[in-house]
Amino acid sequence: MLLCIDIGNTNTVLATFEEGKVVHSWRVRTYAQATADELSLMFRGLLAGDNVEITGVAACSTVPAALRSLRSMLGRYYRGIPAVVVEPGTRTGVPLAIDNPKEVGADRVVNTLAAYTLYGGPAVVVDFGTSTNFDVVSAKGEFLGGVLAPGIEISVEALAARAAQLVKVELVKPPRVIGKNTVECLQSGVVYGFSGQVDAIVRAIIGELGEVTEVVATGGLAPVVLSECATVTRHEPMLTLLGLQLVYARNVATGEGAGGGRAAR
Repeated sequence: MLLCIDIGNTNTVLATFEEGKVVHSWRVRTYAQATADELSLMFRGLLAGDNVEITGVAACSTVPAALRSLRSMLGRYYRGIPAVVVEPGTRTGVPLAIDNPKEVGADRVVNTLAAYTLYGGPAVVVDFGTSTNFDVVSAKGEFLGGVLAPGIEISVEALAARAAQLVKVELVKPPRVIGKNTVECLQSGVVYGFSGQVDAIVRAIIGELGEVTEVVATGGLAPVVLSECATVTRHEPMLTLLGLQLVYARNVATGEGAGGGRAAR
């Protein structure tokens, strides 16, 4: 099976694929300082629990320290298994129509590839993670840039840290817009505030782009606000991992990314 790994700032998401379909999936907390050995113990524990045999690995990360440990882990524990780590220079098939292609996160490139492959373009990907990323895909599948906004969870944490009488709350939709207590007030602000932000930004993108065929939501926090987002047309929680599968197929099929956990370049 192909193991796809997306190491984000807050969570690490893994899935195995067989014949293009998700077979297993896991979500764990990201520990940026985890060593290669610690990563191996965690991944092997998850895989062993479902008796999974890995035949290839595709990965991306927005956390430099974790990316280094991931490379070491692949080289030590998955030697001989074809591996592709998405980075500047990896063959993705996504033209980067931005000022500095080297500064764009690998997850945004992979999301663009997956969205365009699944739904065509022009499209917008809204990735609800540590930050809320809006990735704009052209009609030709180009990454045109986008918008970065503070994420839901870190915004709530910052509010709780800076306001003496406010606390962290469960991120769920409240029973009403007008909160009757502090918890409901905060939940209302999160759900309706962030869904309003998404709709405003997407409409501004459409106004500038001219048209959009699909607005695709992904990321672990998408379900928190999805029901109130009028502009979102699709929800694909596995979008990044599906994109990693596509990148792996492109690189391994051309003979790149194979052997000893080396990244394709």
